[in-house]
Parts: sequence; C-alpha cells; structure tokens
Amino acid sequence: MNGAPLKIAVIAGEVSGDLLGADLIAALKRNYSGPVELVGVGGEGLQAEGLKSLFDFSELSIMGVTQVLSRLPRLFGLIRRTTAEIIAAKPDILVIIDSPDFTHRVAKRVRTALPDLPVVNYVCPSVWAWKEYRATRMLGYVDHVLAVLPFEPAAMQHLNGPATTYVGHRLVADPALLETRRLRLGRQPGNGPILLLPGSRSSEIQKLLPYFEVATNELVARNGSMRFILPTVTHRQALVREITAGWAVKPEIVVGAQAKWKAFAEADAAMAASGTVILELALADVPVVSAYKVDWIMRMLTSGIKTWTGALPNLIADYPVVPEYLNDVVRGASLARWMERLSADTYQLKAMKEGYELIWQRMQTEKPPGEHAAEILLDVLKKKKPGHS
Repeated sequence: MNGAPLKIAVIAGEVSGDLLGADLIAALKRNYSGPVELVGVGGEGLQAEGLKSLFDFSELSIMGVTQVLSRLPRLFGLIRRTTAEIIAAKPDILVIIDSPDFTHRVAKRVRTALPDLPVVNYVCPSVWAWKEYRATRMLGYVDHVLAVLPFEPAAMQHLNGPATTYVGHRLVADPALLETRRLRLGRQPGNGPILLLPGSRSSEIQKLLPYFEVATNELVARNGSMRFILPTVTHRQALVREITAGWAVKPEIVVGAQAKWKAFAEADAAMAASGTVILELALADVPVVSAYKVDWIMRMLTSGIKTWTGALPNLIADYPVVPEYLNDVVRGASLARWMERLSADTYQLKAMKEGYELIWQRMQTEKPPGEHAAEILLDVLKKKKPGHS
C-alpha cells in the first residue's frame, strides 16, 4: 500500500457487529501503512480503534416487529442523520456490519449520493431464510459481502446476489471458546450443572424464562437435587433476578463473559434461546436444545420463512443436530427430558457430538476472519479507487 490517508465509514448496530468491526479494523491497520480514520456508528470495540460514534449504538438493538414499529420515527431520524454525516465525510469506503434494517437503508442512500463509493457488507443478511429478493437488490449498493457462515456464498450465488466470500466466524478463533472446547473435549457427562440461557434481550428473557422454570421443576421432581446456572449480561441482571425470585428451584445467576465461559466448561447441557449462542455452545461442545418465542406480528409473517431450521448448527451441518422448539410447541417438560438425555451417555448425546465435530471442521479457515476480511476490503478499495493500491 502506498500509505495514503484512508477514511473508512463503518456502521455496526449490535455488540456482535461491533466486535467484528473492531477485529477487521485492527487487522486492516496491520496491513495498511498509512493513517486510518474512522467515521460512523459503533460500540466499545470500534471506539477503541478510534471511532467517535455518531450516537449510542444500543439504540439500534431492538428485536421484534412490534418493537420496530414503536421506534420507527426515531430509527428513521437516525438513518437520515447517519446518511448525512457519512456523505459529508466523503469516506474512501463504507463498511456496513449486520443490522440490515438500519445499515442497508443507510448504504442505499449513501450510494445514491456517492455512486463511486465502494461498499462492503460484513455478515451476510439471512436472504437464504426469507425475503430472497434482497440478494439481487443488494447489487445496487454492495460490492462485496463478507460471510461468517460457510454455506452463505453458495446461497448468495444461487440467489444472484453480490460477490460473497466466507471469511470465517470470530467464534472459531475466540480464545475463551477455544479454551472451553479444550476443557470439554473427552469430558464424561454427569454431575454437571444445567445451563439456562434465555437470551440477552428483555423480550426474549420474559418470554422464555417461564418455560425454563417449568423445566427446572420437572427435572428436580424426576431426578432429585440438581444445579442450574443462568449466565446473563450486566444490563439484564436485575430483570433476570426479578423473574426468578419466586422460583421454587432457584438458578445460580452469574454475570459477565468470564463467568459465562466457566459455566460453559462445567455444564452437562443447556437450554437456550435460538441465536448465536446456539452456535457458541456447539463450537464449545456443550449439548443444547434451542427454544424461541416471537411476538404476535412476527408469527403472522412466519409463512414467509423459507429455511428449514432456525438453528445455525443445523444449517451448517445440513441436517438436524440441535433439537429446536418454536412458539406454541415450546414446553418446559420437553426441555427437561432433553436435558436428561443430553446429560447422560446416550445415543442422543453421541449423535449431537458427531454433528458438532462436522460443524467445527466446516467452519475452519486458513486465515483468521479479521485478516481475511481486511484483505478483501483493501482489494475492493484497490479496484474502485486505484490511488489506494
């Protein structure tokens, strides 16, 4: 690289996206000889790399159609503000990370105003699950997609979307996950706690914890005294404690990443909200059953979902590895019986562990995700703006 100043606009709408962005920018700085300036929206990770976020990105961390509808005026205001700031900054490249309802709206508007601006989308939108038409629409404002799941490049190609490269998932190289996996491989089941993971959003926690309560009562009634651990994040601790205060069988509530990974290492099995945590558990070799309850409007839209499963490990393996329960079929008693099967030396446990190994192999990459993502970003920049070659 010739060392010319490089201005990167970056937009991350969630903690996971902020971590990906920080990893990408750190790797880019190692591979680019000139000064790097950041503008846009992000959290602690990107701010540590030099970003002064336009606003608190936690405002974008909303879930469910009803929540989105109630926040529409504020969201559209943030879209307009972010778009205007990026256009005024005249960056060399725009990187949008996940949160497509926000980031893609900004990208489309920015591309209209700055038609020659290269745009890279980190984390492929779930076009393989629903609204497939989004893939071809992205051709108008995205030059390259950085996928974090190995099946996504083929899915995007099938849907005639932008060029897409699987760069790897940050979890596969996460030191805490790798250490947890090392501790667990070869571990014999039995005498460990059961994990309760109701999600990190208040709506998820409120919907799932009542079913987890039924499951804990059922497990103790059938098996005698058992230990339950409920890892949570700082800003949800009060809510979790309030909901579980009246439980007959009280879980041990632990807070923070370090406590979570310690619990992962000790656990026999977990019941968890569908989402990235299911993939975390699979890669860490923790047996899990997935459960999820969506709001009433989202239930009306489920007919538009094309994918056969909502569990990421199942999509990666291309067969059912993790059992999952959604909406009206969520039952605490079903979760309890799965915990019994996955906490002992059973055929169900052996089958799940076999699937986990396949998933682990399919997610491996030759280079760390951040390094690979940075290389592609610089290559896109070189093609569209030769002055940075």
